[in-house]
Amino acid sequence: MSVQELYRQKHLSPEDAINQVKDGDFIVVPTGVGEPPALLSALSAQRRRFHDVKVAQILPIRKFDYFDPSTAEHVRHVSFFFGAASRAGGQAGDIDFIPSYFSEMPMLIERGMIPSDVVFTLASPMDEHGYFSLSLAADYTMAAIAKARAVVLEVNPNVPFANGSCHIHISQVAALVESNQAVTEVGLPVIGPVQEAIGKYVADMIDDGSTLQIGYGGIPDAVVMQLTNKHDLGIHTEMIGDGILTLVESGAVTNRKKTFMPGKMIATFVLGSKKLYQFIHRNPALEMHPVDFTNDPYLAAKNDKLIAINATLQIDLLGQCGSESLGPVPYSGTGGQVDFVRAANRSRDGKAFIVLPATAKDDSITRIVPMLTPGTHVTTGKNDINYVVTEFGVAQLRGKSAKQRAQEMIAIAHPDFRAELTQEARRLHLL
Repeated sequence: MSVQELYRQKHLSPEDAINQVKDGDFIVVPTGVGEPPALLSALSAQRRRFHDVKVAQILPIRKFDYFDPSTAEHVRHVSFFFGAASRAGGQAGDIDFIPSYFSEMPMLIERGMIPSDVVFTLASPMDEHGYFSLSLAADYTMAAIAKARAVVLEVNPNVPFANGSCHIHISQVAALVESNQAVTEVGLPVIGPVQEAIGKYVADMIDDGSTLQIGYGGIPDAVVMQLTNKHDLGIHTEMIGDGILTLVESGAVTNRKKTFMPGKMIATFVLGSKKLYQFIHRNPALEMHPVDFTNDPYLAAKNDKLIAINATLQIDLLGQCGSESLGPVPYSGTGGQVDFVRAANRSRDGKAFIVLPATAKDDSITRIVPMLTPGTHVTTGKNDINYVVTEFGVAQLRGKSAKQRAQEMIAIAHPDFRAELTQEARRLHLL
């Protein structure tokens, strides 16, 4: 049977395609804009016919009807990383949370520690050889496909066909549906004077020829905006966004000086604009790979001068980062922060930056604290942290004593809180 005949045979309506789901199934959905809206809408509409079905995902973009807590016994969301669509449910206890390092999720799926009964994902149109590209998010989805009983694709002509280890053959597909709505666009975060100040400190420490991993947020994007005059930058990251596209268009990114996979930008998911999605389509300079490849600290560290830029919510005087909760209240998730901090620390001449505004709530609360708020989910430990940057300067912690760390951290706190922090540091025998 030809691949075209297989395609026609497996082409169903969304309402029929969700018949692949059975009670008790664990459905895996890709990160962010890789989620398939027609399939998830059909599942939502029929959710009451199912029992104990779970839909697991990092960073959902849309709040589908299955997020309804009153029908959680039928279909329930499971989060690997909270976003705007899932945060309230997670904080209310209506959504389950599975913490893990992003890089290890494929391994957890392969070993059966995270189930994968069914995969729902957006996909590009099929090529002449019968392959689809999961260009928007290869992440843990490729591992889930290898374990799943059934893979259901939502084929959309607006999804680019990317290079890399992100392809699935029609013979691996149980059912497919078609849709043509635009891929969700996610705009750049707001950049203010605080973000710009932090961005300048970091940008000044990035040399020509460096390879970048850039997290999502106003501060990382503020760094990016100040790198357009750099030369021969490379990209090895988990997320590719419009900030990176800006660097490519400025000529700052060439990937020529990369010492691992030179000439190639490497990422595992995409989040941005229609222009960015079009940029990815069959671009020989870009490859999308599973997250156990992109975020593996050993592999990423093969890039000399690897720069990791990630944000946190709160940090203590020793350097412990609480990047995913507000006290005990969940906010996001672990993601790839630890993966890339460790990768940059291993890299020859690499630099790992943790960035944050010094205060919150109109300067009424310090984000640099003597001890993390009780119940805070510790994301990155003190032994991994190197550079910490606020709008007041840069603290360098690795190799420093506890006393030196406290002094460095107090020096980059908001001036209004330095006396209080000094007093608390003495109480804790750090000074």
